[in-house]
Amino acid sequence: MNAAPANARPVRRRHLPRPAPALVVAAVAWGLLGVATSIGWLPALAWTLAGGALAVVALLDLALLLRTPLPDVARGVPEALALGVEREVRLELEAGARGARVDVHDLHPGGWEVDGLPRRLQLSPGTVSGFGYRLRPNARGSFGFEGVHLRLHAPLRLWRQLCLAGATQRVRVFPNFAPLTKFALVSAEQASRMMGAHIKRRRGEGTDFHQMREYRVGDSLRQIDWKATSRARKLISREYQDEKNQQLVVVLDTGRRMLARDGALAHFDHALDASLLVAYLALRQGDAVGLLAIGGERRWVPPRRGMAAIDTLLRASYDLEPEPVATDYLAAATELSLRQRRRGLLMLVTNLRDEDIEDVLAAVRMLQKRHLVVVASLRERALDEVLEQDVPDVAAAVRAGATARYLAQRAAAHDALRRHRVQVLDVTADQLPAALVERYLAIKREGLL
Repeated sequence: MNAAPANARPVRRRHLPRPAPALVVAAVAWGLLGVATSIGWLPALAWTLAGGALAVVALLDLALLLRTPLPDVARGVPEALALGVEREVRLELEAGARGARVDVHDLHPGGWEVDGLPRRLQLSPGTVSGFGYRLRPNARGSFGFEGVHLRLHAPLRLWRQLCLAGATQRVRVFPNFAPLTKFALVSAEQASRMMGAHIKRRRGEGTDFHQMREYRVGDSLRQIDWKATSRARKLISREYQDEKNQQLVVVLDTGRRMLARDGALAHFDHALDASLLVAYLALRQGDAVGLLAIGGERRWVPPRRGMAAIDTLLRASYDLEPEPVATDYLAAATELSLRQRRRGLLMLVTNLRDEDIEDVLAAVRMLQKRHLVVVASLRERALDEVLEQDVPDVAAAVRAGATARYLAQRAAAHDALRRHRVQVLDVTADQLPAALVERYLAIKREGLL
């Protein structure tokens, strides 16, 4: 059997045996014999002998059950799982000197989708039997498997005993980082196109020198290096690339605004996934990426370079959850101003409402003294669907009118930010990843940092 994981704690417990349905049926049959004996259909001795035989067999079966050793159980499950991604969990049971018939049910975290449990096995003496089942985590965070429930059946099936075996084991459920892996072998521009971001191509321009090459049709005259041209006796152009080692800080709102849901996931889950994607691409570009969670629980990850930083961001954010509290944008801006001294790109991901505009505007103006600020405001897809529907009655008309008014107030809040030179993204959860990447790369190409 496989060794237990480092975070596993063995558990072994046996409950009192209980009569199985077969013993209950036998007892009822013996009772019917008693009725037949009372009315003279059977002699009393036959009823007494039947009862004695049943008692002896039942006690023998109980003794055999109590002497049956509890199987050793090992669970094979990764310590890190991805939200919404189905994985296989493997259970292996090793019988002792006696075989056993056993029903197996793993005590997995409640609420997860599971296929393949419970399972009935016939264990042979001294052998290892195993099977796999599928589960799908439906929430991020730290969760536990609390052992394995085993129901042992006595050899004659007259008794059964509920036992707890195996080990408790902790697992962590991270945001679905599978989309990051498909970007690992492609360039940042290719990865951006795969995400749906539309980036304007710009050949040979940037802020950092990259290389010297022969002149190509379409190159700007400003790119020509006349000294190198004179030495080579042919036109030579300088090629530049986007500046590296810049700073990106993703500011994630964990307050009540992010409790809204689009489909199976909350806005915060969509925001976290999109933030990790843009962080991954920024790290691929050579920039340093940090994270600040505001609103509910505060978390700060200072900007770091290198692809190992994505693991740091995952570990720091995998168990973050939105809370029903109001976000203090001004306090968050003050904290960020103290923590992030170097100029950088700040991407605030929130769900902006018109009543928040004064606080957000004050916070943004404070940050703009040193940083470039982008506000990504998530819009519920249900609002767009309301306006797209027909209006067959008065109730639908009232609903459409209220939705239009709400969206107009929201647009006015966004316009107020734009008037103060704040870049605003008004997008749905599905549009957020591509919008963040597109804006990040556009800012890089325009040299705004």
